[in-house]
Amino acid sequence: MPNSTSEIREAIRARALAEGFDVVRFARAEDSAEAAGHLREFLSHGWHGTMGWMAANEDRRVSPLKLWPEAKSIVIVGASYAPSNDPLARLKEREHAAISVYALGDDYHDVLKRRLKRLASFVASTYGANVKLFVDTAPVMEKPLAEVAGVGWRGKHTNLVSRQFGSWLFLGSLFTTLALGEDPSEADHCGRCRRCLDICPTDAFPAPYKLDARRCISYLTIEHKGHIDRQFREAIGNRIYGCDDCLAVCPWNKFAQASHDARFHARDGLERAPLRDLVRLDETAFRSLFRQSPIKRIGRDRFVRNVLIAIGNAGDKSLAVEAERLIDDPSPVVRAMAVWALSRLLDADAFGALAEKYSATESDPNVNAEWSASLGD
Repeated sequence: MPNSTSEIREAIRARALAEGFDVVRFARAEDSAEAAGHLREFLSHGWHGTMGWMAANEDRRVSPLKLWPEAKSIVIVGASYAPSNDPLARLKEREHAAISVYALGDDYHDVLKRRLKRLASFVASTYGANVKLFVDTAPVMEKPLAEVAGVGWRGKHTNLVSRQFGSWLFLGSLFTTLALGEDPSEADHCGRCRRCLDICPTDAFPAPYKLDARRCISYLTIEHKGHIDRQFREAIGNRIYGCDDCLAVCPWNKFAQASHDARFHARDGLERAPLRDLVRLDETAFRSLFRQSPIKRIGRDRFVRNVLIAIGNAGDKSLAVEAERLIDDPSPVVRAMAVWALSRLLDADAFGALAEKYSATESDPNVNAEWSASLGD
């Protein structure tokens, strides 16, 4: 059995790679003043929007030792989910859904957690160390930790960029009581490039390396539970779950090979799913289609809300019948977006007739406001 720190580190690295991870790096379990500063600024501006959980655990989020005082080292692992084609091409197919690459396959939380559990078992049994593993399941700032460990650097879009894997890495972390030292960090290689900033459809970047999540399509379509503000709907286009624009345009992606893991590949029919089919999903069908998918986390109502926005942007008048069917849906967010979609697809007389038929019986103030605003367009 290896005895030196470097030998133990390399044995753990080899085991992690054998478990299917593509990159393995090591960091000390130390606080990062830089990461803490970025988070404080993010929260002070209110850029986290309705993600109150970020502020609730701020102290533990910036300090691995407050999360687990006994930790001495952190093993950062990454798995590539690089696509085989250009995600931006889907945006031209307005009658089909554009779903973020990371959500087209199986839920990465489950996949990475199973691998990390096996790695944790190896470390604990081989070296008698205590371990804790995390994959977006605790207030762990995995991107800053990955940056410190040299997995990549924080790009101007605030996401991690790797010279080998581009913008396409799932991250996980294994905290341990072993003292394993650290790998060298990676320098920032963005240079003067600002493609990720310029492509953003909703101007979500106040400045390089700063993100206002309240304007981000990924936040709006995934994290935001209520009504999506009218100012963002047209820019959302056919993006019904997340947005890859700032990731996909990064020049470093030219070095990324398509992921070898079939679990991260697009499920059959999901990469070009017709909006007409997706908007018809009831709760049972939604759960069946997105079983073992990260999309299931937002629930049927928010998902259909997003699809209706895409339908409103599609310009296909034949889709109006699908939106009209949902005017009396039990969910207010669905009803509101059905109204908005119809206001985009129907002429003024036809829309006015629907308003006269349905708006008088509407009880939700947000949906009523949508009728009024749409009639005023």
